[in-house]
Amino acid sequence: MNPARFLTPHKLLTVAAVVELATGLALLFAPGLVSQLLLGIAGTEVIALFARLFGLALIALGIACWPRPANASAVWAMLIYNGTIALYLAYVGWFVGSGPLLWPAVVFHAVMTALLVRR
Repeated sequence: MNPARFLTPHKLLTVAAVVELATGLALLFAPGLVSQLLLGIAGTEVIALFARLFGLALIALGIACWPRPANASAVWAMLIYNGTIALYLAYVGWFVGSGPLLWPAVVFHAVMTALLVRR
């Protein structure tokens, strides 16, 4: 049995949309906790301001890419987002510092990028 046949664009977009919606909600309601877990930095008012802004953008991305059924624009949007955020988070982890969830986030986004490229 080929596990790749179960990774349809519809299922990949569903996973990506759910993860981005959850991350967006976490950034919106607990920006200090997310900044500590991802970046290893204490939340300040400025960090909370930008984290909530990014959270709203992730919520919008998750809603826009919610598969109904999967379309090429949504797949491209998630592909570009996952690829660029994996690179950026890796850059942050390498040159700035990281919290306990940064590298798992890099791996998740890199894997999602690879899976979306294959589809």
